[in-house]
Amino acid sequence: MFVEITRLALGILIALFHRPIADFIIGQERALVVMFRQRGVPLPAVPTTDTVRNVYFGLGIGLALFEILRIWMLLHPLSTISALLVR
Repeated sequence: MFVEITRLALGILIALFHRPIADFIIGQERALVVMFRQRGVPLPAVPTTDTVRNVYFGLGIGLALFEILRIWMLLHPLSTISALLVR
């Protein structure tokens, strides 16, 4: 149960801090694209900052919802949701 709660906390933390995470990652990605383009490797354009922020927010919320569902299934093994997902 400790692992599930840790994953839930990780999903919530990603959703809460999606802006700084996305800003850091997009900065690194822009630097890599510039470096590769200087060496003649054509790469597609970097996604916008808003797009990357939305991706990380969705990732965090998706992870949190998945873990909530897993915790629910562990605590209520005979519930309707568990019966539908197991089959």
